[in-house]
Amino acid sequence: MRQLILLRHAKAAANSDTGEDFDRALAARGLEDAPTIGEALAGAGADPEIVLVSAARRTRQTWGLIDSWFPGAEVRFLDKLYLADTDTLVRAAEETGLQRVMIVAHNPGLHELASRLAHRNNPLEAAVRAKFPTAAGAVFTRADESAAWRLQAYVTPKLISD
Repeated sequence: MRQLILLRHAKAAANSDTGEDFDRALAARGLEDAPTIGEALAGAGADPEIVLVSAARRTRQTWGLIDSWFPGAEVRFLDKLYLADTDTLVRAAEETGLQRVMIVAHNPGLHELASRLAHRNNPLEAAVRAKFPTAAGAVFTRADESAAWRLQAYVTPKLISD
């Protein structure tokens, strides 16, 4: 894998109709933020061959609002990405066997993975380690399988609006 794009779902409603966390829909703010983040990720060079999306409602909705920015990507909705830990996220990406993978999922797993990959001591990577809010996206790249990941871009609704 040479490009890994991590995207946390956009802002979700506090509750669902069913009372289940899995079924929470996006809030009004999430519906507004997601397309902006999709555009920002595409503008930052995100170019996934495949997108792995947690099967939860809020992640599926987030993907539905950004998919037009990534028209050539294959999409897989995976139950195992719902509240997945870092190891599960990495394994899912590696199992694709593809070079450019996007994961649309949840914290804390996404933030922990982004923090692990953003290990350099610079302001951009420190920002990723500090916070990975709703609708945050990070684009990591590397030259080859033996090279370290480098943070190419980090976008959040707040960073875009500032």
